[in-house]
Amino acid sequence: MATHLITGAGSGIGAAVARRLHERGDNLLLFARDAGRAKEIAAGFPGARTLVGDLANPDRLSWALSHQSLPDRLDSVLHIAGVIEMGPVGELTPKAWHSQLNVNLIAPAELTRLVLPQLRVTSGQVIFANSGAGLTANAEWGAYAASKHGLKALADALRQEEKPNGIRVTSVYPGRTASPMQAKVHQQEGKEYDASRWIDPESVATLILTALDLPRDAQIDDLTVRPGR
Repeated sequence: MATHLITGAGSGIGAAVARRLHERGDNLLLFARDAGRAKEIAAGFPGARTLVGDLANPDRLSWALSHQSLPDRLDSVLHIAGVIEMGPVGELTPKAWHSQLNVNLIAPAELTRLVLPQLRVTSGQVIFANSGAGLTANAEWGAYAASKHGLKALADALRQEEKPNGIRVTSVYPGRTASPMQAKVHQQEGKEYDASRWIDPESVATLILTALDLPRDAQIDDLTVRPGR
């Protein structure tokens, strides 16, 4: 039975992935920013364990995990949590840059570093839920796109470094996906949000599980998916 560490399992793509893995009987280790949120998320996944740590403060993740119990082995780490704050470069404050870089890039790098020993035991897998913004940067998406471009670089470097240990690394680049984050994006854009126009999180979850379950004689480095409507 495989064990997966998942960030962002509280909603959207992360919740869809966690639900699918839970339904098939895999072990889940769900990451939450505080004890209250951990309790909320765990209620939806009976038998799942939680880890508490604030992705917005990656400098403290090592300390947080040192006070909690990690499994001896992990089959995958699924980095799905993310934040966005739009705005033109001429108006974005350092706080906006730091918040997005911390959660979207530095925290995934640090969390991966902290659990690499457990992943090496299983020749496991790291999957990064990136974004179309990780490939193309548009106006007012500068800080978010920068964090996601950096996430691509992180994945590419990690893939080469951990190949001798048998660890597979996959980046998934979804276009606009129906989720609370997408609703926030529309609010920031001043547009009406219609979830039916965008990718269902279940469709992205299918891609992530495809990469996760691919036989070990092959690997998927990058997957791009766009709305079909």
